[in-house]
Amino acid sequence: MTLGLPRRTGSLPPPTPTGETTGATGAPGATETTGVTDATCATDAALIGESLTDPDRFAGLFDRHADEIHRYVARRLDDVTTADDVTAETFLVAFRKRARYDLGRADARPWLYGIASNLISGHRRSETRRLKALARQAPERAAEFEDRSAERVTADRLRPALAAALAGLGSAERDLLLLVAWADLSYEEAAQALGIPIGTVRSRLSRTRTKIRRSLESHR
Repeated sequence: MTLGLPRRTGSLPPPTPTGETTGATGAPGATETTGVTDATCATDAALIGESLTDPDRFAGLFDRHADEIHRYVARRLDDVTTADDVTAETFLVAFRKRARYDLGRADARPWLYGIASNLISGHRRSETRRLKALARQAPERAAEFEDRSAERVTADRLRPALAAALAGLGSAERDLLLLVAWADLSYEEAAQALGIPIGTVRSRLSRTRTKIRRSLESHR
């Protein structure tokens, strides 16, 4: 099965599942109207649940979250074309695994960010090389570190000191920090995204912030 997701910078088209029957009649393109909620007001969980019998309903999830996921991936990888591919693959994986989604979780963003983070890991070396290249730029006076300092910069304007600090983090540390700082996930949502206990989120973030603070101080 393929999802029709051609590259298109800035606005990705919705997934088009093929090879599956939909609707009450089982005929391709038929629409089941009974018990189906309006996609604009349905929760993510409702859309995913309905997509189990009507795959076209999954397009509502794509329409709702694809741009946000794309911005995050592009920010991490600083490559729009790669971000197009990773975003498309994120929703393809999500579509294939939708039967395993916990429908008790109304918001699917943490789930989608978790899938995207796993896919970003395949580009870890290029991400680290880019951060190290930014770190070699002319140094500037480092600002005081704040817990959410990473939130205040864009991927293409990372301060050399902060780029060096991020490059020095392990992959698990960087994923967690940027899900909280750039994706604006809560601790609980980050725990869901990464499949780790919330206590691990707190302790890992504490260690990560200490590492970044020390790295920034060393660049003064």
